[in-house]
Order: sequence, then C-alpha cells, then structure tokens
Amino acid sequence: MKTKAVGIALLLALWALAGCGGDEVGGPTTADYEAERARVAAQVKKSETREKQAAKAAPEAAPPQESQIGSFASVGENYTYSAEGRRDPFQPFRIDTTADERKGGGPLEQFELEQLEVVALVWRGDTARALVTDPSGTTYTVRVGSRMGKNEGRVIHIGDNLVLVKETYVDYAGNESTKDVELRIRTSQQGG
Repeated sequence: MKTKAVGIALLLALWALAGCGGDEVGGPTTADYEAERARVAAQVKKSETREKQAAKAAPEAAPPQESQIGSFASVGENYTYSAEGRRDPFQPFRIDTTADERKGGGPLEQFELEQLEVVALVWRGDTARALVTDPSGTTYTVRVGSRMGKNEGRVIHIGDNLVLVKETYVDYAGNESTKDVELRIRTSQQGG
C-alpha cells in the first residue's frame, strides 16, 4: 500500500514538473533594458551639446520692433470691461459684522434654529404663544415678533403645530436674502 502511494506521489510530482517546463517567458531582458538606457542617454547628451552650440552661435536678442508692438496691442483694442453686477476683486470675502452686532441679544439668539425645539403651543383668546426648548433643556416662551436664531430670525406666525420664523442671511457680497423656517412640534420621540 505504501509503495502504491509513493508511486502515485511520484507520478504527480513528475506531471507537475512537466507542466512547469515549456517555452521561455516573452518580454525584454535586463540586457535589452540596459541597451535601451544607453541609447536614450546618448540621445540626451547629443541634444544638450546641440543646444549649447546653438546658444553660443545665436546673436543677442534684438528689442521688439514698433510694428510688432502695435500688432500685439491691437488684438484687444475693442475690448471694454464691464464690472456691473460683479464683485470687486479687491474687496475681501469677509464682511465686517462687528459693527452690526446687537448688544444684549436674547438667549434664543445664541443658537441655530435647528438646535431649538418647539415643545408646546399655548392659546389665550386669539393670541398664540409657543414653548421652545434650547439644547440645554431650558424652556422659553415666544410670541409673534420674538427673536430666535443666530441669523436675526423673527417669529412671524404661530399656528397649529407650527412656528414660522423669518431669517435674514447676508452673503459675501453684502446682499441680504430671507428664508422662512418652519419649526414643528415633534409628534413622537425618535430612536426608541
């Protein structure tokens, strides 16, 4: 039994060795790479010597003639630049907001509107008020006209399940734009 197993192992080894033989692997050899490298180095050296000889033989560069300058200047002769509606490239992107800062802003003006949460709405007659909670858990009462958010937001409407705040944004060019942001009461707790 052992001789049979040894015989099979020997046949498999011979078969594997026979599969390893065959044609040579194609492609360039190390000698081919060295020959190509020497050829390229000779070409580079030849071109460097040509450039040096041409630089020695070339006369000093003459100043441009009047006709050359005139033809160059006439290319953009009819072009006029209009800066209308474009930002002044010499003014910085930042806007100095320190002069516009209000002193004594309310506690709700320290937070972004996304950080505030409407907890409840309270009605007394025709007037509505909303209870708003900040990230620390402190609750505040707001009404129409109250200031909220960092972007000079003002409450413009309190309705069923909704507080509507109008925020004013100033872009890098100093243009003001407004955005109405809806804050709603969450109907269920998220995450469990």
